[in-house]
Amino acid sequence: MMGPSHALSGSAAWLAGSWALAQFADVTQSPLEVAVGTAICAGGALLPDLDMSGKVTKNQGGATVARTFGVASLFVAEVVEKVSLGIYTATKLSKDPRRNNGHRTFTHTIPFCVLLGWGTSALCEKYGEWAVVAIVFVMAGLALRGLFDDWAERAGWVLVTLTSGVVAWFTAANLDGDRGYPLMGLAVGMGCFVHILGDWITKNGVPILWPIPIKRRMWMMFGIPNSMAVKVGGKVEVVILRGVFTFVALISIAGLFVPSLLQRFNLDIWASK
Repeated sequence: MMGPSHALSGSAAWLAGSWALAQFADVTQSPLEVAVGTAICAGGALLPDLDMSGKVTKNQGGATVARTFGVASLFVAEVVEKVSLGIYTATKLSKDPRRNNGHRTFTHTIPFCVLLGWGTSALCEKYGEWAVVAIVFVMAGLALRGLFDDWAERAGWVLVTLTSGVVAWFTAANLDGDRGYPLMGLAVGMGCFVHILGDWITKNGVPILWPIPIKRRMWMMFGIPNSMAVKVGGKVEVVILRGVFTFVALISIAGLFVPSLLQRFNLDIWASK
């Protein structure tokens, strides 16, 4: 799927999951926790495509995530793509084809999701607000780039970077570290996993069972049948799937906040009598 679809799916997944936890497990979050988790999950849903690099010196090409912070993020994408290709080459078996790029390899695996989620929580626990600022800064930028792609394209990476800085500063100043830090790691890992599921329904599939060898292949690509696969950038993705993701997000927001607002409204009415 395209970057905006991935980001929107991450947002919908986090909001729906937050509503489910509040409804069935009595696990509640503050509005700030919900907002930050949604932004981080949306940004995390773009991270696996860091393995699609562009032209660093020309500030062109690459996936949506690679263009977020201009040349800096394009350089990171170049490094990630080469590392992913190196992991593929080092671990491939006799039936795995030769590749000249690392797209849809290591960053599209479950171990990558777990590693990033754990690493995010570990960094926040060890370095506190400094890590929070850095992680929220990056993830907010990715979320802005994904969810508001047309605006971000027009505004340019400088404005996206400045906006991300403001979001990071506000979050660090107000987020409760006792529970907020682990939730950040969960949001990153969940976003990456939702991305994998999104690519799983497209034609090329993903190596979702890596590193389990199957029929002398380490990098077996899995996906739905081609006749049912979603065309990247096609009407099913852009109109239907994005419409579903938006509907799920809005319903989840209503489920999370409307009951408490109505309760507060009723209490205010009774207090005024």
